[in-house]
Amino acid sequence: MSENAAVREVRSVEPARRPAGFTQEQLDWVPWVEPIKLADADAEQAPLLAGDRGVGPYFRVLARNADVLAHRSGNDKEIFYGRDGLGRAERELAATVTSRHNGCEYCASVHSRFTSALSKRESDVQRLLDEGNGARIDERWDAVVDFVDALAANPPRARPAHIERLRELGFAEAEIHDLVLSTASFSWANRLMLTLGEPEVPAGRG
Repeated sequence: MSENAAVREVRSVEPARRPAGFTQEQLDWVPWVEPIKLADADAEQAPLLAGDRGVGPYFRVLARNADVLAHRSGNDKEIFYGRDGLGRAERELAATVTSRHNGCEYCASVHSRFTSALSKRESDVQRLLDEGNGARIDERWDAVVDFVDALAANPPRARPAHIERLRELGFAEAEIHDLVLSTASFSWANRLMLTLGEPEVPAGRG
């Protein structure tokens, strides 16, 4: 099969077993196009698939365009692991809220687990998943959720009042900037996940 034919190939086995809703449980992701095989990765693709990234199919699908994946990986590292600005838990909260808004169950599961682990607020995170971005949690998280949800909308609904509310709660400009970057990053990431495949409940789980 040629590379172009492989990219167009739609998964023809049994349909994925979709999750019943948003969850913090680990999900699998089933691609609709053929991922590259690690053994076939070229000199440009192979470094991008080192370690755990080569295990699942997602990055092996994205590696078909190695330049884009390289930029995506660099952005992801800076946005979510940067040392300055917003704390990591609230960056992950922004990713979770964006994923909840866009209906990306897979991304929401991954980043809600990160949010819970970093904030130690698993029940609050689950309320957000269960009730949606209109859930009320506390003053600080509500301001983050409302701003991110409005910014993730298409077209965006974010207004200066959202930013003023964050400032009044003590958010610095750099922290607000990190919320914008986290939201933008996952507005893109969600669209990749939703158009290239679908989430699946792992085999053997109820």
